[in-house]
Amino acid sequence: MKVAVVGATGLVGGVMLKVLEERNFPVDELLPVATAKSVGSTVRFRGKDVTVVGMEEAVARRPDIALFSAGGGTSLEWAPRFAEVGCTVIDNSSAWRMHADKKLVVPEINGHVLTPEDRIIANPNCSTIQMVLALAPLHKAFGAERVIVSTYQSVTGTGAKAVKQMQNERIGIVGDMAYPFTIDRNVIPRCDAFTENGYTKEEMKLVNETKKILDPSIRVTATAVRVPVTGGHSEAVNVEFAREFDMEEVRRLLREAPGIALLDDPAKDEYPMPLIANGRDEVFVGRLRRDETQPRTLNLWIVADNLRKGAATNAVQIAELLVSKDLLRAAHASA
Repeated sequence: MKVAVVGATGLVGGVMLKVLEERNFPVDELLPVATAKSVGSTVRFRGKDVTVVGMEEAVARRPDIALFSAGGGTSLEWAPRFAEVGCTVIDNSSAWRMHADKKLVVPEINGHVLTPEDRIIANPNCSTIQMVLALAPLHKAFGAERVIVSTYQSVTGTGAKAVKQMQNERIGIVGDMAYPFTIDRNVIPRCDAFTENGYTKEEMKLVNETKKILDPSIRVTATAVRVPVTGGHSEAVNVEFAREFDMEEVRRLLREAPGIALLDDPAKDEYPMPLIANGRDEVFVGRLRRDETQPRTLNLWIVADNLRKGAATNAVQIAELLVSKDLLRAAHASA
C-alpha cells in the first residue's frame, strides 16, 4: 500500500500523518508531498524521517491512495493527474465537493455510496462534518426540515499562520496577520470570503454540503464566527423536524450513533467544549433542549476537533473504507 499525503508539511497534513500512524493504517510506503520549497525536507512517520517529494515525482510513483490537503487550486490541477495513474484521491479542499459526479462522504452516514469508479472523493468541510454526523440519526427518525446554525470556529481552521497570530497577540508580539483584525480576546463574524448574497463561503458550505450529504430538501441558514481557541469548532444548532420527537428517544439515538459522544448533564456541568474535544475523534453533543417557541424543534450544541474528525480523521476513515471494501484493488484493475 503506497500512500501519498499531499500538503504533508501543513497543519492538516501533519495531523493526517499522525492519524494514519495512530490508526495503524496499512502504509507500506509513505510519500509526503509538498511545494517546491519543502521538497527535500523531512517529516516524521512511525519513528523515521521520510523525505518530502514534489508533485511530479509523487504522480510518477503511482500511489494507491492520495490524501490531499493542499488547497482548492492545487487539488483542481493535480487530483486528476493522480487519478489518471490509478490512484484514488481523497481531497480535503472545497474543490470537488459540489461536483455532481463526485461523492461527498462522511463514512458513518454515506460511506456505502463509494464504488471502484470513484477516483476523486471529496472530504466535507470541517464544520459540516460535525453537524451532519449529529443530525443524521435525528433526520432519519424525525425528518429535519430547517436548520439554523451558528458556529464558533477555532483559529486552527485557518491554518498555522492564524495560530501564530493568536499566540503572538497573547504575549504582545507584532507579527504576520492571518486575519484583518486582532483575534485574541475577540470574535470575528467572518470565516472565509464573503459571497454576493452576503454570506461567507464557510456559511454556504454548511448550507450546500448538508443538503448534498443528508437531504436536498433541508433548509439551512448559517452564521460562521471565528473565535480565539485552538481545540476545535463549536456549533449552536436549532433544528425543526417534520415529526414530533421524544427527548429520551433523541438521547438514545445520539448515544447509539457511531462517531457521537453524548455529553449532556448540565446539572453536573457536563457539556461539550473544545478543551474536551481537542485531540479526540468523536463528535461531542450536548445541551439538548426543546425550543419552547415553536413545536417539533430542538436545540443542541456540537463540538469536534476540526483538524481530526473535521479533516484528517474523516479522510483516513474514507481510506479505511476503501481498503475494507476492496475498492482499491478493483480500481487498479480497471485503470
